[in-house]
Amino acid sequence: MDIQLDMAPCGYFSIADSGIIQSINQTLLTLLGYERNELLGRHIESTMSVTNKLFFHTYFYPYIQLYGHVDEMYFSFRTSDQQDVPVLLNGVRRTRNGESVIDCVVVVMRKRIEHEKDIMNTKTKLQELYQATNEANQELERLHEEYKVKQQALIKVNDQLETMASTDLLTGLKNRRFFQDKMLESLARFQETQCVFSLLVVDIDHFKHINDTYGHPIGDLVLGNLAGLLQSVSRSTDVVARYGGEEFVIILADCDREQAVTIAERYRSQVASADWGEYNITVSIGAATVSQEDTEQSLFQKADQALYASKTGGRNRVTHAAEAASNGSKPS
Repeated sequence: MDIQLDMAPCGYFSIADSGIIQSINQTLLTLLGYERNELLGRHIESTMSVTNKLFFHTYFYPYIQLYGHVDEMYFSFRTSDQQDVPVLLNGVRRTRNGESVIDCVVVVMRKRIEHEKDIMNTKTKLQELYQATNEANQELERLHEEYKVKQQALIKVNDQLETMASTDLLTGLKNRRFFQDKMLESLARFQETQCVFSLLVVDIDHFKHINDTYGHPIGDLVLGNLAGLLQSVSRSTDVVARYGGEEFVIILADCDREQAVTIAERYRSQVASADWGEYNITVSIGAATVSQEDTEQSLFQKADQALYASKTGGRNRVTHAAEAASNGSKPS
């Protein structure tokens, strides 16, 4: 950690999804009264009271899993001498070196009176769960066991929230956020192993005409049925996601240019020959295969350019980016 961050006028720490502290700056260490080696590798909840642990589980984890960030969260850390320190916490979930981490900034609350109402309302609700702990040690043990059960339930809820956060509600496919994460993973794997992969961008031909003619509910039904067809045709290693509107994306693992075109043709022909009732559905597909200089943006742009070539070439066809480039096709 560089000296500027280590001595910044606010606290900073980084944790894994599991809550284990990976880094922490000197400002926060001084505030809490710990040495660095006392906290690194420990769970962040080791710096919290039981009440604040539960608050951290019921708010921080689910919210950051669902939205990727937490803004202006008010709660208290506990110092090494068991004193509560009210703080303002901001956190963001990132992928670093192929692993998910949560970076957090901590600011001590100076204007405590302004936030007292929020803090007291939260603490009152939590203290209702633990009020019996003041009566007897036996009751305290019972509540600890109850807390463990609730913690497992919260972990299950967090897993469900993670699934919801990565799923497109209309089609049931993975969503754009999940696709972008998998693109970064595939690029990192390619850089490490040189194992090529390809990207398909699939777009429904004349989808606006379907919405205008049959209405948006039918358009939504078409999107859902097409999503099911694409998923059924895909390999177990493929990542099929809805990118937005009538556009879908498919990551083909361990797939070179020739294989990508063959698989894309299979998708296209399956859609064209499917029974869609009183309306006909076809798709245009753009394909691109990763190269050494590619980034997430450049690979998608190549596939999108190839899609444009398929559209301008008559629709209901597959075009690979290498072919589109040689023919001089440009995106609209």
